[in-house]
Amino acid sequence: MSDNGHILVVDDEVEVCNLIRNYLSGEGFEVSVAHNGDDMRETLERSAIDLVILDLVLPGEDGLALARSLRDVSAIPILMLTGRGDPVDRIVGLEMGADDYLAKPFHLRELRARVQSVLRRVSGAMQAETSDGTRPPRPRARFAGWTFDLSTRELLSPSGEDVRLTPGEFDLLVAFVTNAGQTLSRDRLLDLIRDRDADAFDRTIDVRVGRLRRKLGDDPHSPQLIRTVRGGGYLFSPPVAFS
Repeated sequence: MSDNGHILVVDDEVEVCNLIRNYLSGEGFEVSVAHNGDDMRETLERSAIDLVILDLVLPGEDGLALARSLRDVSAIPILMLTGRGDPVDRIVGLEMGADDYLAKPFHLRELRARVQSVLRRVSGAMQAETSDGTRPPRPRARFAGWTFDLSTRELLSPSGEDVRLTPGEFDLLVAFVTNAGQTLSRDRLLDLIRDRDADAFDRTIDVRVGRLRRKLGDDPHSPQLIRTVRGGGYLFSPPVAFS
C-alpha cells in the first residue's frame, strides 16, 4: 500500500492505462485500472480510492455519465481526461462534478502534478492531527439556516439534510464563508482555493460557483447567497456566524 494515495484509472485504452499505472506507481502511488463503468464500480466497492482519473470517451457509459453517477454517491475527487482539448468538454466535465481536467495527449509529469494538486486540496482542507492523534476543534459556520463544519467537511441544509461536497466545492465554500461580504474576483478565488493550475480567464470558477449554488439551492437566475458582481467577481452575501 502506498502512502501517496490510491488512484483509479478509468480508460478503455489498455496502453494508456498501463502507461499511467507504470508511471504513477514509480512515483509512489498505488494504481488500479478499470476499462468501463462496471469495472469502475467494482473497484470502488472493494477498494478505498483517493482519486479517479476518468476518460471522457468510453464505450457504453461515457465519462460524463460516470462522473455524474459517482457524484451522486461520493465526493471522491475526479480528474477528467478529454481527448480533444475542447473547452466545451472541459466545462461540461466540471459541471458534471470533475475537480480538474487534462487534455490528451498529455505529459506524464503534468498528469502527476495535476494529481498531486487535487490531492493537496483535499488534504489541505482537512485539519492536521495533533501529536496524540486527535483533531483540535475547528469552527462551524452558520449562514441562512445552513451549518458548515470546516473540520468534518459536513454541510447540513436548513432541514438537516447532509449535502455532499466535492473537494473543489468544499474549498470554494470555505473561501466564501471566511470572506463573507467581500467581493472576490475570479483571480482571487483561484488563489484562495489553491488552484493556480486553472486559467483565471476561463470559466473554471464560474462553473464551480454554479455547482455550489445548486448544492445550496441558490436560484442561478436570482441568487441570494452567492451573488455575481458585474465586472468584479462574486460576493457571499449572508451573514456568517462561527462557533
